[in-house]
Amino acid sequence: MRAALDALVVHDGRLARIEAVAGPLPWRVRAGGFPGFLQIVTGQQISNQAALAIWRRLSALPGALAPEGLLGLDEAALRAAGLSRPKVAHARSLAAAFVSGQLSAAALERLSDTDATAAITAVRGLGPWTAEVYLLFALQRQDVFPAGDIAVSGAAADILGLACRPDPKVLRALAEAWRPSRALAARLLWHHWRHLTGRPSFDDVAPAPMLMNGECSLTAYSPVLSKVR
Repeated sequence: MRAALDALVVHDGRLARIEAVAGPLPWRVRAGGFPGFLQIVTGQQISNQAALAIWRRLSALPGALAPEGLLGLDEAALRAAGLSRPKVAHARSLAAAFVSGQLSAAALERLSDTDATAAITAVRGLGPWTAEVYLLFALQRQDVFPAGDIAVSGAAADILGLACRPDPKVLRALAEAWRPSRALAARLLWHHWRHLTGRPSFDDVAPAPMLMNGECSLTAYSPVLSKVR
């Protein structure tokens, strides 16, 4: 991966500035299978600090990291761990998909990025961001890109010198320039965002503030996109 990363930053010198300022890119890996998905669901749309606290309580529940075990836990226990009602429903839907065989860690490993994403997003509560984060961190895929991630878009706005945070459609178009290593670009952008904000990853423990930029419409980026195409 280091060779691919070096090639990426040579291709786009703006990304080269990230490690120069923030230090070497830490290589983060997440668990695969049901525990990995459950961790991603836990962290959706909340701060990493809150996600970490909830994950610690959730993973301490007997059986919670196995699909059958999670289905055996009542809603009160899952709510007490910190999951919202929608996330309880999504976690149960995820567990049911593994129990039924709709989702299989081994099967996902064999699928292409496109087919794996389709299989994951067919499960209630699992959207493209969940699929992309799983493929990137659990399966170590090199060319997936979580364009809907707020931290990635905030970092992209800063490193690319944009006036505001690009929306997912715009960011996905901008990321075309980083093929076939878009996942590496995303890792660099997360690294940049953590450096800018002091915000920890889910795997860290130190609390820090979260910063956000405003969003722009697609038309605001037409000059930039014309250079990417």
